Amino acid sequence: MSASIAIQVLPQVDNDAEVCRIVDQVIDYIKSTGLNYQVGPFETTIEGESYDQLMDIVKECQHVAVRAGAPKVSAYVKVVYRPDGEILTIDQKIGKYQRS
Repeated sequence: MSASIAIQVLPQVDNDAEVCRIVDQVIDYIKSTGLNYQVGPFETTIEGESYDQLMDIVKECQHVAVRAGAPKVSAYVKVVYRPDGEILTIDQKIGKYQRS
C-alpha cells in the first residue's frame, strides 16, 4: 500500500436524515471502487496503490453528494502518501481494536 486517505463528506442540507441519505450514497460509491475501505463515525478511510486514483475518488465523492441532492458539500481529507514504499494499512493501525 503506498497511499491512504480519510475523507469526511458533509452535505449542507436541512436535516440529519438527509445528511445520512447522501453520505450513504457516497459510501456506496466508495464501495464500488473495489478498494479496501473502513467506515468510521466521522470519516471513511480508503487505501490504494495509486495516489491519483485516490484523489479522483475524493473529487467524485463531491459529485456524488451533489447529484444526490446536496446544494453544497464540504469535505475534509487526510492523505498519507509514500511513492517509494509502504505505509501502514488500516488493519495494521486498528486491527487489534476491532471487535470479533
